[in-house]
Amino acid sequence: MAQQNTRLGILLMVATTLVFAIQDGLSRHLATEYNVMMIVMVRYWFLAAFVLAIAARRAGGLRATAATRQPWVQGFRAALLAVEINVMVLAFVYLGLVESHAVFACYPLLVAALSGPILGEHVGWRRWSAIGIGFIGVIIILQPDQGVFSPYAAIPLLAAFMFALYGLLTRYVARVDSAATSFFWTGTVGAVVATAIGIWFWEPMRGADWLWMATLCMTGALGHYLLIRAYEVAEASAVQPFAYLQLPFASALGIAIFGEVLRPTVAIGAGLIVAAGLFTLWRARQVG
Repeated sequence: MAQQNTRLGILLMVATTLVFAIQDGLSRHLATEYNVMMIVMVRYWFLAAFVLAIAARRAGGLRATAATRQPWVQGFRAALLAVEINVMVLAFVYLGLVESHAVFACYPLLVAALSGPILGEHVGWRRWSAIGIGFIGVIIILQPDQGVFSPYAAIPLLAAFMFALYGLLTRYVARVDSAATSFFWTGTVGAVVATAIGIWFWEPMRGADWLWMATLCMTGALGHYLLIRAYEVAEASAVQPFAYLQLPFASALGIAIFGEVLRPTVAIGAGLIVAAGLFTLWRARQVG
């Protein structure tokens, strides 16, 4: 077991959110030029190669890393993440980084709400209150009477639900399987699913865009590596609140690079969501 170092874990989580924000920006750029499903497919090819390389270096090799007593759950959660990434990149195209991430930030609240029926965890009235406040924030962002409220607004909300379910299933399989095993299934099964979807949308890429694609793939691998390291050196409850930094990082990219606008209602709604999410994390730590 790695020695616990909370400060290093926090720094690694901050770096992770920055890398993932850059990845989102690259995905948004490429997805405006090429089909979303193809972009995600190529990303997964690189991730699968990265996962296989890591597994091959572990004791027991690929077979030991892949071994699980719950293959159907592992396969489903991996497939779910692959589809969720397609949905979220689609949201970047239609809504932009700022508003997509503002809505997606509610996923920890969905995790808290669903942890009872899926994992059998107790969710008290304080956390339910925070969940309710967070979803008021979502309503403020969506503005039922104007602005971002449209069929497109359902895209990042669907992605948030799928990612929350993926997170809960990851916690479920972690009761038996190691993080390395879950990561192996995420990369390999995810690549199969992404290929089954994306291969039908293949289109030739221009030479310069392959450079952007290579950068996208490398940020994906780097982000996952940093995330793994963050959880290795510090407790999840200590570093998880800093995952919210992806929202301001991605929003800053959207405003600076893509000319997006941060409307006051989006800022207020996102603030409520983040505050509610941080409270649920704090309560989970207190109760746990």
